[in-house]
Amino acid sequence: MRSRKFYWQKSIITLLFGQFVAIYTICAAPMLPEKLTCEYTENPLGIDIARPRLSWIFSADQRNQRQTAYEILVSDNIAELNKGNGTIWTTGRVISAENTNVVYDGVALKPFTRYFWKVRAYNNSGEVSPWSGAAWFETAMLSAGDWSAKWIGDGSRQFERDEDFFKDDPNPLFRKDFRAGKQVASARLYICGLGYYEAYINGKRAGDHILDPGWTNYGKECLYATYDITSLLKKGDNAMGIMLGNGWYNAAPIRLFGRFVLRNVQQTGRPCVIAQLRLTYTDGKTEVIGTDQSWNTLPGPVLRNNIYLGEHYDARLEKDGWNTKFGQSSSLVKQAEEVKGPDGILSAQVQPPVRITKVIKPISIAQTSPGTFLVDMGQNFAGVARIRVRGKAGTKIVMRYGEDKYADGTIDVMTTVAGQIKNGNGGPGVPKVAWQEDSYILKGEGIETWAPRFTFHGFRYVEIKGWPGIPQTGDIEGLRMNSDVLPTGEFSCSDTIFNKLDQNIQWTFLSNIFSVQSDCPGREKLGYGGDMVATANAFIYHFDMANFYRKTIRDFVNDQRPPGGITETAPYVGIADRGPGDGSGPLGWQLAYPFLIQQLYEFYGDKRIIEDNYPALARQAAFLKQTAVEGLHWIDISDHEALDTKPESFSAALFYYHHIMLMAEFADILGKGNEAKEYASSAAQIRNAIISRYLVNNTGRFDNATQSAQILALWYKIVPEKEKERAVKVLMDEFARHDWHLSTGIFSTKMMFDVLRDLDSNDVAWRVAAQKTFPGWKYMIDKGATTLWETWAYSDNVYSQNHPMFGSVGEWFYRSLLGINPAAPGFEKIIIKPQPAGDLTYAAGSYRSVKGNIVSNWKLSGGIFLLEVAVPGNTIAEIWVSAAENDTITEDGQPVEAVKDIRLLRREKHYAVFETGSGKYSFEVRRRP
Repeated sequence: MRSRKFYWQKSIITLLFGQFVAIYTICAAPMLPEKLTCEYTENPLGIDIARPRLSWIFSADQRNQRQTAYEILVSDNIAELNKGNGTIWTTGRVISAENTNVVYDGVALKPFTRYFWKVRAYNNSGEVSPWSGAAWFETAMLSAGDWSAKWIGDGSRQFERDEDFFKDDPNPLFRKDFRAGKQVASARLYICGLGYYEAYINGKRAGDHILDPGWTNYGKECLYATYDITSLLKKGDNAMGIMLGNGWYNAAPIRLFGRFVLRNVQQTGRPCVIAQLRLTYTDGKTEVIGTDQSWNTLPGPVLRNNIYLGEHYDARLEKDGWNTKFGQSSSLVKQAEEVKGPDGILSAQVQPPVRITKVIKPISIAQTSPGTFLVDMGQNFAGVARIRVRGKAGTKIVMRYGEDKYADGTIDVMTTVAGQIKNGNGGPGVPKVAWQEDSYILKGEGIETWAPRFTFHGFRYVEIKGWPGIPQTGDIEGLRMNSDVLPTGEFSCSDTIFNKLDQNIQWTFLSNIFSVQSDCPGREKLGYGGDMVATANAFIYHFDMANFYRKTIRDFVNDQRPPGGITETAPYVGIADRGPGDGSGPLGWQLAYPFLIQQLYEFYGDKRIIEDNYPALARQAAFLKQTAVEGLHWIDISDHEALDTKPESFSAALFYYHHIMLMAEFADILGKGNEAKEYASSAAQIRNAIISRYLVNNTGRFDNATQSAQILALWYKIVPEKEKERAVKVLMDEFARHDWHLSTGIFSTKMMFDVLRDLDSNDVAWRVAAQKTFPGWKYMIDKGATTLWETWAYSDNVYSQNHPMFGSVGEWFYRSLLGINPAAPGFEKIIIKPQPAGDLTYAAGSYRSVKGNIVSNWKLSGGIFLLEVAVPGNTIAEIWVSAAENDTITEDGQPVEAVKDIRLLRREKHYAVFETGSGKYSFEVRRRP
C-alpha cells in the first residue's frame, strides 16, 4: 500500500481534532467489522424490541473495500460464542452488502437476558475477515406480563385549589429493606418514577441519569430505565431508596402566556413509582423484588420543586440513613399505598438519558448590593448551579437565574421568565414574575454541597442572596445538563468567528435537548415541531440523534389528534396556533412528524420507522386533505421571525405539498405502488394549484417575492424551468436590496443554504452568513452572545437568548463548506462536494455516519487547491473536485487518470467528478494560467 500524504494544516487539525491522528493512521489489517451496535447503541442495557437491528462499520484504511457477505453469531453464553457457537442465531454466509440495521431473525428472545454477538464480513475479493470482537445487548421487559411490580405513592391526595400547588409540599421518599441470601451474580433495577426520580442501593446512586424518565404523554406511554446494580449489592442485608420529584407529571397549574395549562390537556398525578429489582444468584436462581404496599414512605427535604420555577430544599429535614440502614425506623415512616398510576404503557427508554455533561467554573463574582452577588459563568447554558457552603443552621441561600444583566450589573431574568408571566397573569399562587429560582436552607454541619435535583434552568448569570459571608469562585459551579447524545461532527475553518459560531450552535443545541428538543431551556421548554424542521439536519450533523428522534417521533404520534392532525408541540400542551383545527398544529409545525421520519431514513437508513408510522402518517395526510380549502391550505404561522412580511398562505400551501410528497416517497419505499401513485398525483395537483395561484407569470416572482417567498419556491422546486432564471434574479435582487443581509425566518434560512448550494452560489451564502452587522450570526457574537438568539435582534426582555431555531447555519458548515452529504439512505453512497467561498482559505472536518467516519479537508494556497477525504468501508463516494477543464489534478502526487482506484465520472461546470470506494485520498489541483 502506498503511503498517503495528509500534510497540510496537520498541526492545526491535530490540535482541534485529536482524532485525526487516528484517522490517518494506515493499517494493513484486512477489512474488519468494528463499532458493533444494536438499535444504534453500543451494548444497550434493557431493550424491549423482539427483533432488534444490528449494525457495524468498517474503517477507511483500505481502498475500495466492499462487503459482499456477512455472517453473524448470537449466543446467550459468551463462552459458547467464543467457541464459535451461535446458540441463538447463526446466519451462515449471507450474500448482502448491508451492514446497518440487519434485523435479528433467530430464536425468540427472552426477557431479562443478555445476548452476545459477533460478525465477520467477506469483501469484494472474496476474503473473509476475522471475527469482530464480541458485543452484547440485554433485554428487559418484552411484554406487560414481565412486570411483577405495582405503582406506589405516599398516600397524599392531589390539591383541589390551584394556589396550593405553589406551597410547601415535601417530596416523597420510599425505601425497602431486603436480604440477598446468596452470592449475587447480577442484579438489575427496572424503574419508572414520575415525574422524576433518583434511586439508591445502600446509599449509592443507581446510575448517573438525572431528570429521568424522559417527558412523554403519560396517558399513552411512560418510560422506564434499566440499571446494572450488581456492584452496589452485598450478600445479606441491603436497602433500596427512591426519591421522587414532580417533573412534568405533577406539573403545577401555571398559565403559560396567561392561558395554557398543561394539567388541562395531559394526564397528571401525584408522584408515584413502579420499580422491579431482579437478582440472579450464582446458582442460577432468581429473585424479584417489586414495589408494592410492603414499601415504606416518608417525607423528604425538597419542599417545592417545579420544572419552571425551581427547587427549594431544607437540609434540616434530611433523613439520615433513609436509603442505607437496614431495619431503620422512624415516626415519620408509614406504609406506601398502591395507586392507579398513569394509563400509558411502560416502554424502555430509547433516547440517551440526561446527564451532567460539563462542570463550568464562574469567571467572576461581583457584589451588586449589600448581601447580593452576581455570578457570571461566562457561558449561557442549561442546567443548575451547585454550591459549597458553610454556615449556621437555618441560613437560607436564594439563587435566581438569568441570561443577561443590566447596565448596572444586576441580573436580568426577563428573557427566561416562564411563559412570559410578568404581570401576575400566571394564575393563583404563581409568582407575579415567574422567574427561575432555587433556594437552600443550611443544616449547619460543616461544608454542605448541594444542587437541585428536579429542575433545570437556562442561564449565564446567577444572583445569590443570603450567603454567609462573601462567596468565592470556588464555592459555586455550573452543571451543564443535556440528553447525553454522542458528538458526530467536527468542523473548523479559517474564519475564527465561524468557528466561534459553531461552538455557540453546539452550546445552544445541548441546552435544548432534555428528552425533548425544546425551543428554549427557560421560558417554555417545549418541543415545537417547526423548530425541529428548521434545525434537525444541523442537529444530526453535530450529534447522534437517531434514538433521540425516534423518541420524538413517538411523542408526536402519541399526541396525534383523533381526526389525524399532529400537534404543534410534542408532548402536547394545548398550544395550537393557526392550525387547521381540533388541536392540531400549523402546517409547518405538523411537518416535523413526517420530516423527522424522512431524516432518520436518509441519515440512518431506518426503514422500520417508516413501516411503523405509515398508518399514522396516512391518517395525518387524510386529515390535511379533508381540511384543505379549494385544494390548498391557507393558514400557517409561516416563516417565523422573518423580518419582511411573511408569505403565510404561500408557505401553508407549500407545507401541505411537502406532506403529500413525503407520503408518496414513503409509499414508494414500502413498495405500496398504487398508493405512491395516488399521493404523487395529488402532490402534482397541489403543485399546479400553487403555481397558478402564486406565480406572477414572466417575472419569476412568487407571492410577495421576499427572500422567504423566493427561497421557498426554489427549495420546493416548483419554479417552472422558463421562470427559474428570473426567480433566481429576484432572489439575488432581494439580497442586494438588504445589502446582502438576511430577512429570512426559521424555514427559509435553512432552505436558503440548500438553494444556494444547488445553484452553486456558495459565495452568496458566505456573503450573507459572514455579515457582521444586523441581522446576522456574527452580529450576535459581536454583541457577546455565547448561544443563538430567538430573534435576529437583541432582546433583554421578551425573547430567549438560547434558541436553536436559527442554527441551520451549522448544517451549511457540513453540507456546503465541507460538502458532506448522503446520496443514498444511510450514507450507502456519499457525495463529497466542498464549495470554497468568500475569503475562506481552508475548512476541515468530519461526520461520523452510520457507515463510519467521513472526512473532508480542503485548502487554497497560491493557486493550488488541496482536498483530502476519507471514505469509510463499504460505501461509494462521489467526490467533486473544484477544477477548471485545463487544471492539472493529481492524487497523492500521481496524475489522477493514472490512479486505478479512482474513476472520472464527468466534468460538470467547474468540477471534476470522481467515483471512489473506501480509503483516503489526497487531491491537488494546480490552476493553469
